[in-house]
Amino acid sequence: MSIEVTNESGDRLDETEFADLSRHVLDTMGVHPQAELEIRFVDTDVMSELHVQWMDEEGPTDVLSFPMDELRPGTDDELSEEGILGSIVVCPPVAADQALAAGHSAEEEMLLLTTHGILHLLGYDHAEPEEEKEMFDLQRRLLLTFLATR
Repeated sequence: MSIEVTNESGDRLDETEFADLSRHVLDTMGVHPQAELEIRFVDTDVMSELHVQWMDEEGPTDVLSFPMDELRPGTDDELSEEGILGSIVVCPPVAADQALAAGHSAEEEMLLLTTHGILHLLGYDHAEPEEEKEMFDLQRRLLLTFLATR
């Protein structure tokens, strides 16, 4: 599995931790071992530009997902197809603000956002209440099982 983590944000973070989390999520979701994923951490200016360009919304956001080959999770019997999963862009300053409001660390918030972004790349969404429950329950389970192994 190819997971590239790039920190362009200027904030200190453990890139290995995010690669390990991503590998855990992708393995658990039955994603082909030859799949490719990129995770970028950017500052608020870059995130604001991306947010306007791709979502037509002003200001920075916490995470954006850019799917490539529209890979889907594997099944119990078969892994997903091989291909490029896509890119996730996370904004540490926005994550830090959200973490403060939620009462946990910025790192925990960024791990949550990374998991959230990967699920979006795998086709999950939260536009409808049923979808939101499914995605957020899965997101919570994936993150908790990863944290339990640390």
